[in-house]
Amino acid sequence: FMQSQCPICQRQTPEVLCQYCERQLQRCQLDRARQLWQSELPVFAWGSYGGAVKRSLAVLKYDNQPQIAQPLGRWLGKAWLNSGLAGDTKLTVVPIPLHANKQRQRGYNQAELLAESFCQITRLPLQRQGLERVRETEAQFSLGAEEREKNLQSAFAVGKRLQKSRPGASVLLLDDIYTTGATARAAASVLRRQGITVYGLVAIAASGQNVSSR
Repeated sequence: FMQSQCPICQRQTPEVLCQYCERQLQRCQLDRARQLWQSELPVFAWGSYGGAVKRSLAVLKYDNQPQIAQPLGRWLGKAWLNSGLAGDTKLTVVPIPLHANKQRQRGYNQAELLAESFCQITRLPLQRQGLERVRETEAQFSLGAEEREKNLQSAFAVGKRLQKSRPGASVLLLDDIYTTGATARAAASVLRRQGITVYGLVAIAASGQNVSSR
């Protein structure tokens, strides 16, 4: 009687996700989540973008199911802690923002919701408005690599709070998906131009062209 429907498959479940969907998602977790860490902008991804993960992120973003961010963010946080990549570095988490028009339409920023759960696990401070999306852009999935870079030119600005008081900690960016890296690089570039150190990016999933799953 007290059970709700799984937002992915609509099965009855006492948890956010049913056991079936949770098992399908866990199979997408990467064995080598840190394989993208050795790059100009280091990236740590929990899973491979495909199958159940791709479906769950689509439901999160387009089907008004924000609760999916809770387990996904927790899993990312646990994997990050187990990776040991942070060491003793002081970090502040900054989610990749949506443009205000898109956020009003969706009702929430999925990266911010994921960051909330991530920070609950990692105990890292969350700077919700560390970045602002000042220019509305086309959907990235419809563009090629070069078009993605052009699409994001001047799209981000450092948030007012970070402008007033730069963090003593390095910034750890957080997004839902890492594909070509155009969004992450654009965001990191804006922060670095303001003298803010960017430690890397964490994401729920990275596209298959970047990673190999277990």
